[in-house]
Amino acid sequence: MSLVKEFRDFATKGNVLDLAVGIIIGGAFGKIVSSLVADVLMPPIGYLVGGMDFKELKFTLNPAALDPTGALKHAAVTINYGMFLQQLVDFAIIAFAIFMVVKGANYLQRKKAEAPAPPAEPTADVKLLIEIRDLLKNQK
Repeated sequence: MSLVKEFRDFATKGNVLDLAVGIIIGGAFGKIVSSLVADVLMPPIGYLVGGMDFKELKFTLNPAALDPTGALKHAAVTINYGMFLQQLVDFAIIAFAIFMVVKGANYLQRKKAEAPAPPAEPTADVKLLIEIRDLLKNQK
């Protein structure tokens, strides 16, 4: 088997294509939820806690230094824990949204599995045997 044919067989398997579609949709879904958090949820929360922007929260280890002419000698060294908090909120909301999607999909699959299958149509042989049985019952 040539390498090209083997790769083509691998790439066209359903699981690989499903995974690729899932990654692309997941990336887009992540952007939507990040926008929801950053643009819709966090501004009112920041307003309620005094107008602060969580992304601006930081702990300064070494402040920026200016030389006598006013030029920046070195930038401030900071720990930006506000960005970390923002990412935690993003993650929690994305995880919850994905949980709800999976829960909904599981519910639909369970509902589909619970639906009883219609009884199978008896074969021609079975139908003939049933007719013979009924005729024999009627003769007695």
